[in-house]
Amino acid sequence: MTSILFIIGGSLFGFLGLLHALYTYTDIARPRRLVPDNPALIEAMSASGVRLAGGGTTMWRAWVGFNFSHSLGAVMFAFGCIAVGLSLDALALPKAALLLPVAIGALYLWLAVRYWFYIPALGIAAGTVCLAIGWWVY
Repeated sequence: MTSILFIIGGSLFGFLGLLHALYTYTDIARPRRLVPDNPALIEAMSASGVRLAGGGTTMWRAWVGFNFSHSLGAVMFAFGCIAVGLSLDALALPKAALLLPVAIGALYLWLAVRYWFYIPALGIAAGTVCLAIGWWVY
C-alpha cells in the first residue's frame, strides 16, 4: 500500500511540475498564464535589469528561469517519490526516512497556501496526503 501511495503522491507532484513547465514555456512567446495580468508590468519586467546580475539579465528572463527551476524541483521531487515507491521492498528503509518526502510535501503545501493559488494547493495537498498515509501504513 505504501508503494502505491508514494507512486500516486509523486505522480501528482510530477504532473503539477510538468504542467508548470509547459505553462512557463508557452508564456515565453505568448504570456497568458503564469504572468502578471497587467501587460505593462510584463513590459516593465522585460526592460528592468536585476541588480544582482549586474545587467546580465532582465527581470522577465529571471522570472522565466525561476519558473522553470521551480518546475524542475517539483519534477525531481516526484521522481524521488516514485523511485521510492517502485523500490520500497528492495530498499528496506526505516520508517523515519519516509518522513522526508512528507516534510517536503508539507513545505510545498505551506508555500502554496501562503504564496500561490488554490489549484496547485489542492494538488499538492492531495499528493502530500498520499505521502503521509503511505508513511503511516508503512
